[in-house]
Amino acid sequence: MKTTYALTLDDVKHIATAAEAEARACGWAVSIAVCDAGGHALWLQRMDGAPLMSAAVAPEKARTCVLSGKPSKTYEDMVNNGRIAALAMPVVPLEGGEPIFAEGVVIGAVGVSGVKAGEDAQVARAGVAALGRLVQERQVA
Repeated sequence: MKTTYALTLDDVKHIATAAEAEARACGWAVSIAVCDAGGHALWLQRMDGAPLMSAAVAPEKARTCVLSGKPSKTYEDMVNNGRIAALAMPVVPLEGGEPIFAEGVVIGAVGVSGVKAGEDAQVARAGVAALGRLVQERQVA
């Protein structure tokens, strides 16, 4: 048996708040999704003005990360570099998904959709980074 970590609702709200703040600071309207280690949705929000499809794509980007333990950009790069067989994998090969790790184990992921791929990833990374800062604060307290 081993001890594992799991995201709490407070963690997820913290991630989503930071991701939304990053998107707003940049003037972007996006959908933000957070999933657990099983790829199940814990959070989904579509900001006013975000494309309708982004609410379907963001959770799939997050799920891609928990299935693989890698940013979803990994699969976009594979396809763009000619490995079209990657399209048959059960992942969404679009940048904008970032995994969340605790002690080297994937415990969830953030997926963002609605703007350019690199911008989606920037917003997702802001959410992940905010959780990292929160964990550090808890350890100091």
